[in-house]
Amino acid sequence: MLRLGGCLLLLLPLLFLLAPGPAEGEAEAAAERLSPYFGTKSRYEELHPELLRDPLSLGPPQPGFPLPPASCAPLQLGAVFRHGTRFPTRKQIQKLGRLHQLIQGNAGKCSANASAASRLARWTMWLRPEMDGKLAPRGRRDMEMLARRLAGRFPSLLARNRRFSFVSSSKHRCLDSAAAFREGLRQALDGQLQGTSQKHATTTEGIETNDKLMRFFDLCERFVKYIEDNDTAMHELDAFKEGPEMKEVVGKIANTLCLPVNDLNADLVQVAFFTCSFELAIKNISSPWCSLFSEEDAKVLEYLNDLKQYWKRAYGYPINSRSSCILMQDIFKHLDQAVTESKSSKPISSPVILQFGHAETLQPLLALMGFFKDEEPLKANNYHRQMHRKFRSGRIVPYAANLLFVLYHCDQATTPKEEYKIQILLNEKLMQFPHTGETVALYTDLKNHYNEALQNCHFSEVCDMPKNTTEGDLYVKASK
Repeated sequence: MLRLGGCLLLLLPLLFLLAPGPAEGEAEAAAERLSPYFGTKSRYEELHPELLRDPLSLGPPQPGFPLPPASCAPLQLGAVFRHGTRFPTRKQIQKLGRLHQLIQGNAGKCSANASAASRLARWTMWLRPEMDGKLAPRGRRDMEMLARRLAGRFPSLLARNRRFSFVSSSKHRCLDSAAAFREGLRQALDGQLQGTSQKHATTTEGIETNDKLMRFFDLCERFVKYIEDNDTAMHELDAFKEGPEMKEVVGKIANTLCLPVNDLNADLVQVAFFTCSFELAIKNISSPWCSLFSEEDAKVLEYLNDLKQYWKRAYGYPINSRSSCILMQDIFKHLDQAVTESKSSKPISSPVILQFGHAETLQPLLALMGFFKDEEPLKANNYHRQMHRKFRSGRIVPYAANLLFVLYHCDQATTPKEEYKIQILLNEKLMQFPHTGETVALYTDLKNHYNEALQNCHFSEVCDMPKNTTEGDLYVKASK
């Protein structure tokens, strides 16, 4: 028999869906003013506002995509996804609980700013530790709608009787995202996917789990020791927390809540900010937590989040991106196989490869490929100089982020080299290749460009603990 707590948790998704609230896209101005700055806690719709009106909209046409069908036809689609909208982690929920109790305990002492403090004191703490990062109902919808849109973008690949390969991280939010995506494909194709029955269309049955590819960062000993578990690795992040921009925000929030400034810190203020983002993403409401922050505050908090992503998952240390080379190799292995089979006039054995992971899966891979690299590293003391930075995590890896590799066969090519071309889309938008600035590349040229990463990637050499200090420093030397 399920315990009462378990029953309540099972009912929560239904309650969220039935709860009264504003229509989709009609959240109050407070949340909408802040929503461009939620970083990795951003809704996918921040990149595609048209989806708030029509979740199946393909948006305006993109020049150059797809390649002219008269000469080029898509041969293979490889995709790496971040899971859909999720609940906060247990640690985040516990921090929020402490902050909420602090506000409740001091609300009676407030006078001038009583409205904000009293409103938050009355706020219902609906988040529970057992939610712990699980996929929210909105996250399932994210993935279903994404699948249906991609079926519209690639009708010849995402078609009936095609073979679809599903791979996922072992985390439930990723497995559930894969299952939701598969269900969205089923709806789009109005039939059964090959190897999929109606019985398990919304379960995780038949989805391969592969943490070596989707959670390579956990298995990389050098990364875990020197970055993940190293208190000094995030020194730029820690310095920004104590810097003037963040101290001003903390002081302002403390004053608004009538709390002693020593009772608050950057982490607790960030938890309040993220609660605003979670209530918008999960419930589609403007949370009372949003009213604490101005747009300028939000920009500071976005930078705080981006500093963490930059130094822990991207360009801050070479090991961050180098550890993802195993995933890059896997992607190009499938592309190579499709080219070989096509040249031999054989059916493409893996026309669609769908891999479901995390922001931490995508961010290192994009860094390894050279996307969103600023001339100057993100640091604690250059916040104002980085106002127009390329590296903004909310625009790169929001919920349901997706990186698509589309391989084309062009039968009117003048040379064998021009016969196979490739495009990359991030979050359904065509990307310019960092080395050319173009939106299409010859496959052989792209492979040559990434030759060093592909040929010199030996996961054990990159990730095993070094035998000497000099070797270790090569991968953990900070960006300058």
